[in-house]
Amino acid sequence: MTGGLALGDVYGATIERIKAQDGDRSRLGMTALMWISHAERPLQADELCHALAVELGSTDFDAGNIPSMSTLVSCCQGLITVDKEASTVRLIHFTLQEYLSTHPDIFSSPRSAMADICLTYLNSKQVKAVSTAPSPDIRNAPFLKYCSVYWGVHAKREFSDCGRSLALELLKEPYGQISTKFLLAQVKNFPFWRFSTPSPFSGLHCASFFGIVEVVAGLIEMGCCNINEEGFSGGGPLAWAAHNGHEEVVKVLLAQENISPDKPDNDGRTPLSFAAENGHEGVVKMLLRREDVNPDKPDNKGLTPLAFAARNGREGVVKILLGREDVNPDKPDNDGQKTPLAFAAWYGHEGVAKILLGREDVNPDKPDNDGRTPLMHTAWEGHEGVVKILLGREEVNPDKSDNAGRTPLSFAAQHGRGEMVKILLGQGEVDPDKPDNAGQTPLSYAALCGREGVVSILLRRQEVNPNQSDNDHQTPLWYAAWAGHERVVALLQSRKAATPSTI
Repeated sequence: MTGGLALGDVYGATIERIKAQDGDRSRLGMTALMWISHAERPLQADELCHALAVELGSTDFDAGNIPSMSTLVSCCQGLITVDKEASTVRLIHFTLQEYLSTHPDIFSSPRSAMADICLTYLNSKQVKAVSTAPSPDIRNAPFLKYCSVYWGVHAKREFSDCGRSLALELLKEPYGQISTKFLLAQVKNFPFWRFSTPSPFSGLHCASFFGIVEVVAGLIEMGCCNINEEGFSGGGPLAWAAHNGHEEVVKVLLAQENISPDKPDNDGRTPLSFAAENGHEGVVKMLLRREDVNPDKPDNKGLTPLAFAARNGREGVVKILLGREDVNPDKPDNDGQKTPLAFAAWYGHEGVAKILLGREDVNPDKPDNDGRTPLMHTAWEGHEGVVKILLGREEVNPDKSDNAGRTPLSFAAQHGRGEMVKILLGQGEVDPDKPDNAGQTPLSYAALCGREGVVSILLRRQEVNPNQSDNDHQTPLWYAAWAGHERVVALLQSRKAATPSTI
């Protein structure tokens, strides 16, 4: 077992021995290998055992069918092992995964088979009887979490007629609350406090979430769903399909006469907003073809689809939205804090910044309600590329103060952005020792926060006074000592012996 060919021969011979076993051992061995090699995440031992105990299509899960792990290891002829630390089951070596991946004919339609098993498990009386309490006991249904989260992932890749029937049976009624909680736990920034308020998450929501167009169409045809029904977040099925970029499902939903394509959720987010945020250009284009979709509709915080696209660096979506005359490219949120350009600057999206700055109606130096400009936001975060782009604009004042008197250099110094400090100090207009309204200079902020590198850079400037006091008569040395930054204290104390030079 040293060469790749020899190792492949060994794996092939072992798999043939597994197939040749008597009784149920062959099925257990091959099905276990299928699950371990195709599962979306490592399976716990009890999850795998429950998966192998499922009788396809049965509504009664028979616990007597659950095999022991020792039986499975034996049936797999030593090709699987249990990771004792993680309690997960894995293949004996990563080369076995490679071998199985390069021999797809070993398993027949594994994804659809796994979807069918998951759906059968979710349709069983035992699983449906699991309590919907906030912290349910799923020890007797350990496979529930995996099935809830991944049945649709498998079905999306490969779906059988049996799976379609099982899915329609499962989803013709409101989707289980526990299954929903497991499913939506993977959605970034989902407000889970809403689970405390009983709200429907229909089967159509679930099918739209996964993007399984056959099931979406089937549920609509059965007439057992409300096309605009609000789920836990107040969003309808279209919002979930748009959120996940499922173009075919979006097309089916938009074809329904009573669809509300611009309906906001509890936060004021529309399907277009979600599609823009996640960069789903095809869905964005489909929604923008509708006259009843407002391309500049803000959410409850005043964030437009363009703002979400800019914040996430979705250059393609930004270009699409800017092609609309009814989109304001410089619109701030409700608090006047950030425009699309400010978001791009804050998160360091150079491409989006360039696109926005190509518009004459975008102010590159527009302050928010706190007086902070895009340059200040990006200096704070240390995005050098965006800073250079902004500094290339004549309208941008590199030494502009916010309402508190703080400059871009002040923010960069406080947060230890050494390269940013050097870039700003290279601008002739920047005063390296400019105090804010409290009398604190960039040096005092750097000293307070222990930014040794920045302190060293600033001290090389002749204009910087290391002994300058703020309004409370505190010097940079006092701040460094008070915060316990010994190395910064030493730097400041050595300034008198140093010969300052300009950068």
